[in-house]
Amino acid sequence: MNKIYGSAAEALDGVLFDGMTIAAGGFGLCGIPENLIAAIRDAGVTGLTVASNNCGVDEFGLGILLKTKQIRKMMSSYVGENAEFMRQFLSGELELEFNPQGTLAERLRAGGAGIPGFYTRTGVGTVIAEGKEHKEFDGETYILERAIVADLAIVKAWKADTTGNLVFRKTARNFNPPAAMCGKVCVVEVEEIVQPGTLDPDHIHLPGIYVHRMIQGEHEKRIEQRTVRAA
Repeated sequence: MNKIYGSAAEALDGVLFDGMTIAAGGFGLCGIPENLIAAIRDAGVTGLTVASNNCGVDEFGLGILLKTKQIRKMMSSYVGENAEFMRQFLSGELELEFNPQGTLAERLRAGGAGIPGFYTRTGVGTVIAEGKEHKEFDGETYILERAIVADLAIVKAWKADTTGNLVFRKTARNFNPPAAMCGKVCVVEVEEIVQPGTLDPDHIHLPGIYVHRMIQGEHEKRIEQRTVRAA
């Protein structure tokens, strides 16, 4: 089965539809699938629910989908660095399901592992717990969090072999593995594709069983906030 496609648009052909849920890897601008995000913008699908640690920044990353108002709802743990995110949320144009960061990561991982939900103490006694089931374990209160199963996962990896085994580079791994696991279809963009057997099996971070389609593309390594010393 050939998993390699010639472009982001080709890799997403037939899997996008209005109102779908997308899990996107990345943390800030680190390890984001920028080519796939641009292809989703160009496809024009709307009413999207996006599960991602954040929504990029203005004019880059998932922020470009905010600009075109293709996102209806964000499931995130961080909402800073993006003025348009703030504007749309405060004006009621954008729905937000706010998650503690570890809870979001576990919701994605659980979705990929076939676990429908889990109990956690994180968020007990806060607005995060409102409307959720509470249960006592060993004298402590926990809340039930539901797993996330996405229609599509879009992730970024450093290297892949042609069967889809992935290696992530340093902190760019971040949310990418759990996001990839929870997608019914997983599309990956990588910097380099090698032949099977090239990657050390002990160094593979995500097995190819989770990967359905791949592209190789150029990437822009932006810095969210560049800070330098005065001369």
